[in-house]
Amino acid sequence: MFREMRRKKQALTMEECEQILQKGTSGVLAVAGDDDYPYAAPLSYIYWNGKLYFHCAKSGHKLDAIARNEKASFCVIGQDNVLPEEYTTDYRSVIVFGKICVLEDDDAKRAAMEALGRKYAPEASDARLQAEIDGYWKPLCVLEMSIDHMSGKRRKKAQ
Repeated sequence: MFREMRRKKQALTMEECEQILQKGTSGVLAVAGDDDYPYAAPLSYIYWNGKLYFHCAKSGHKLDAIARNEKASFCVIGQDNVLPEEYTTDYRSVIVFGKICVLEDDDAKRAAMEALGRKYAPEASDARLQAEIDGYWKPLCVLEMSIDHMSGKRRKKAQ
């Protein structure tokens, strides 16, 4: 169902892909947008318990697209160092394909937001984190992406 990587020697291991997802701070979520145009949006995320989680408002282009088609892809660039003398970049990236849904269960939604908060504000106290989540709770939507396929690629080093 998913294409095989053309340049297999540049493939990352699943462990390397997961490391990039765990360390990354942003990526681009792509969904099937209006009139068959792709819609890609940069988002903060967390890779947690083998899934990806995002937060957003309760309405908008992204949610309309997800309501029509649950399939999505998410890309994270873990490294992108320009090497001008070689006319290339030293890169590592991961692309995830999966299905995305809106979390409806409040306990699951809160747990995902706590994990996300810990990732981006690890020094925050529990009270501060809970207050922040509570302050945004009413207009908050949390998306969960299950992973059907994941691959990563790196620059092929010169021999």
